[in-house]
Order: sequence, then C-alpha cells, then structure tokens
Amino acid sequence: MEYIVSARKYRPLTFDTVVGQASLTTTLKNAVKSGKLAHAYLFCGPRGVGKTTCARIFAKAINCQNPTPDGEACNECESCQSFNEQRSLNIFELDAASNNSVEHIKTLMEQTRIPPQLGRYKVFIIDEVHMLSTAAFNAFLKTLEEPPAHVIFILATTEKHKILPTILSRCQIYDFERMTVRNTVDHLKHVAEQEGISYEESALAIIAEKADGGMRDALSIFDQAASFCQGNITYDKVIEDLNVLDIENYFKIIDLSINNKVSDIMVLLNSIINKGFDGGLLIQGLAKHVRNVLMAKDPQTLPLLEVSDQMRERYAQQAKQCDTRFLYQALRLMNQCDINYRQSSNKRLLVELTLIEVAQITQPDDGVSAGRRPKRLKSLFKQLIQQAQPKTTSAPQVAAAKPAVSTPAPSVPENSGKAEAPRNTIKLNGIGFSWSNIRGKGKTDKTPMPSAIATPSETNQTTTSQFSQTDLQFQWMAMCNRMPQQLSGIATRMKNMKPEITDYPHVEVSVDNELIKQEMEKIHKNIAKTLQIALQNAEITLSIKVVDHAEEAKKAMTRRNQFEDMSKENPAVEKLRQVFNLELA
Repeated sequence: MEYIVSARKYRPLTFDTVVGQASLTTTLKNAVKSGKLAHAYLFCGPRGVGKTTCARIFAKAINCQNPTPDGEACNECESCQSFNEQRSLNIFELDAASNNSVEHIKTLMEQTRIPPQLGRYKVFIIDEVHMLSTAAFNAFLKTLEEPPAHVIFILATTEKHKILPTILSRCQIYDFERMTVRNTVDHLKHVAEQEGISYEESALAIIAEKADGGMRDALSIFDQAASFCQGNITYDKVIEDLNVLDIENYFKIIDLSINNKVSDIMVLLNSIINKGFDGGLLIQGLAKHVRNVLMAKDPQTLPLLEVSDQMRERYAQQAKQCDTRFLYQALRLMNQCDINYRQSSNKRLLVELTLIEVAQITQPDDGVSAGRRPKRLKSLFKQLIQQAQPKTTSAPQVAAAKPAVSTPAPSVPENSGKAEAPRNTIKLNGIGFSWSNIRGKGKTDKTPMPSAIATPSETNQTTTSQFSQTDLQFQWMAMCNRMPQQLSGIATRMKNMKPEITDYPHVEVSVDNELIKQEMEKIHKNIAKTLQIALQNAEITLSIKVVDHAEEAKKAMTRRNQFEDMSKENPAVEKLRQVFNLELA
C-alpha cells in the first residue's frame, strides 16, 4: 500500500475537522447556509494553518447541490463526487508563485466568461497571490471589481502587506490564526491514535513547540519522530532526533542562579556546548524560559503559557521560588546578550559573563555583585586603595586624620616600650559617593548644580593627609570611572587629562579648549570635594586652565641642533667628534 504522509492523509475534508479556526469556519458555514456569498475572499495567515484547505472546503460547499443544515457539503451529490475525485470543472486552482505573469492572468480571465456546467459557481482559488507581478495585479483588478455573477475568487497568501490596497478593498479578508500548542498536541494525539503509535504528551509538546504554530510542520515533524522512535514516541528520543536542548537544563540554571552557584552553572554550560548546542540558542531558550516563569507567577497570566498541563505546573512551582525582581533583571541581561551576540568576537565569554551576572543578582549587597552597578567601592578595592595611600604619616597628620578613620587605631598599653603608629586606612563611605544628584533636569548654566557628595563632617574638613602625584592620578581615574551615564562624555575627556600638583595642595588641570573648561566648571565643586574626601585633605583646591598650544609647543629641533645641545651639556661629545674626525650626516 502506498504510504501517504500525515499532512496529506489527515487533511481536513469538512469545516468541522479544521483545527484551531473555529470562528472563521463558522462564518463560512453561515455564508453557505444563507447564500450570501461575496465575489472575492482573501485568506491570509502564516504557513500551514489551513488557508488552502479551507478554500477547497468552501469551494466544495458552495457548489454542493444538497448542503447540510450546518452549511457543510453532503459528499453525495455529483458536484461533491466530482470534487472528491479531482475531476470537477467548476473549481480551478492557480499557483501564483509560478504563474505570475500577465499572460497567465489573461488566460484565467478568459475562463471566467464560461458559465459552470454543473453547479452554481465557478470558483477560482489563487494560492500565494502576493507573488503576482504589478502588471498581473492590474490585469486582474478590473475582473475582480466587476466579475460575472457565476464567478467567485478565493485568494490565499502568507504576506498580506504585499498585496495592492486596491485588491484588498475588493475582498472579504479572513485572518487565520497560528496554531496553539494545545490545539496542535490534541490533533497529534488523534493522529497517533489513528496510526496506532504510542506517545508521551511531553514529546508531542516538544513537536508542537518546534512547529511554531504550523499544523503542517507539526505533522511533518511527527512523521519524522515516529520513524526515529519506531512507533513509540518518547521525550528523550524526540529531543535527540530534533536536536533540541532539554528543558531540564533551563530549570537547573535558574535553580543554581537563585543559590548563586556560579561554578555549577559553568560546568553545566560546558556540557551543553560540548553536545554541539550554540551559546546564542541557549540564551534565547533561557530567556523564553524565564519569561514563562514570570508569566506563571500570576494566575491571570498563567494561561499565556503555550505548554502542556504538566509543564505548566512545573513553571508554577519554580515561579514560587523566584523573586520578580530577579526575573526582570535576568530578562534584561539575556536580552542584552542576545543583542550583542552577533557582534561579539568571543561569543562563549559573552554567554559566560551573562550567566555569571544572572547568578549574582540575588547576592547580598555587601558582596561584589556583577549583576548590577555598585554604588560605592566594595571590599574588593580596599587593598588596592590602601596601597595607593602614603605608607608613612607624620604624627600631627595622623592626629588630624584620626576622626575620619573607619577602624579605630588599637590602644597602646601603658607599659609598652614604643607605641606603634596606627595604620592609615580610609573610610569607604566617603569615597563611594554617588553622582546621581548631578543629573538634575531643567538646570541652566547660571543655576549652580547641587552637591554630588554629602557634606563632610567637621572632622573630615580638618584632615590634612599627605598625598603624592601618583595618589592624585589614581583617585582622579577612580572618580572618572564612577561618574554617571549622563556625564559619560566629559568623564571620557577627563580620563585623558593629567592633574598636577602645582602649589601643594593646589591641583591644576589643563584642558584643550574653552568649551571643555565650561563643562568642567559646572561640576567644579563636586570634583574638588571628591578629591578632598578621597585623598583625606580638606585643603585641596582645584583650578582649570586652557592650554595655549601655540605658545607651549616646543620648536622642532634638527639633528644638528640636538648635537649642539649635547655638546654644550657634555664637552666630551665634541672632543670625541674631533678625535675621530666625525661629521654629522
């Protein structure tokens, strides 16, 4: 017996057997019952949802001599029999993808003049009508506007936006819906039962998700899986056959991320990549999974999950363990990774960093979190900052700086021989300030900007710790890195500047032009106060000057000029030239 694929074997023959288009088929049946038929219909929607199938069923019902009270064809009259045997002379199908020229349309229009030999109407089904050329559309337009009374056109397309508006205005438009996972699974169950194939519902759900709303695609994948599984369709065999990443990996990644187990996530990611799965597909699938978990948190959005009932329960269970804030930030991070994935030169590193950030979203605030921007310097930088500070401080300076030290110096016993100098440490809350107040909206140049730092206490204002040029440059760069996004432009320019100690503790910064100076003048007080706190010296002052490159540019020296200068500084060079009788080239 000849084998027929499921997409053809189980193609609907009546309106009632059409899957997932209940409202649309009801409208067509009512039109057949009432006899109120339009002269042109347009069926549009994604592939594999039943556009051509419904067009054939509708054409058959229109010409049926004894339609049922429900508007279905009787399948017994001569018209129905001729249609079933594919010998009907009243129904014509044209593939516009390969017959899209003006000549093809003119030939079709000539056939409209001949009345039907059997039945009431001649029905012309034009599939993929958007492929017609502009000239063909124009040739078709006049006949479509005023067709003969015995002619009905049914147009089908997947891209309605490519059809001329003049064509659209002359048709009744029916938009077909994508197949839901639930409808697809139910239909696949029916096919499996008819074929005597055992199945797991979770396996059919994977097939339905892979079909992406197309019933024809789902039936094709079903046939493929049935051949691979040899009549017993299981979840494990389906994901192996279709090369689909097991959804259990997504559940594991989220569970590990909640518990901040970065190492376990990296091991799991490595095993996934070793199986041949792309990191970008992993991020896309994980983002879809997190979206489903987010939808499962609210009973109102739970029906939005296009999954099986068993999987819907699993999503609901994981949603109870996840905080909404965690899900929002995880979605944002994965969306950003998906955007940057194509341009990244090290794609695996990008995926790893994204998963690390997701795993650190729920870390306590006292840890270094990669999932969010820190508002103040963390303990990770304590050692680096202490190394940049001067190691020796005079006694008066230590006494003056003592109130600002976060950790008090250890007390010295009276019987000790020599008091150990207290270690010079930094109060981190003074350095980790926020620039958010600089972002005030609607301020003009004349209005002073608010202070970006909390006003130092009286003890902080009296500190006069020593600092070097290296300390100044380090704190200057740290300040530029912490400036907010709104000041990223001036922050980038400031990173290229080199502040210098001119008259200690006065600091001078040179800029290239007056425009940059005006931009820095707006935050002049904030910069000075930041340096005072970071360097623990309240006497620091700051000035900004514009460099006159014409005056400061050094005169270009020739090789002879350089040699003459060297001879003046070191007479032995000139003596050497005379001894060897050398000449400058």
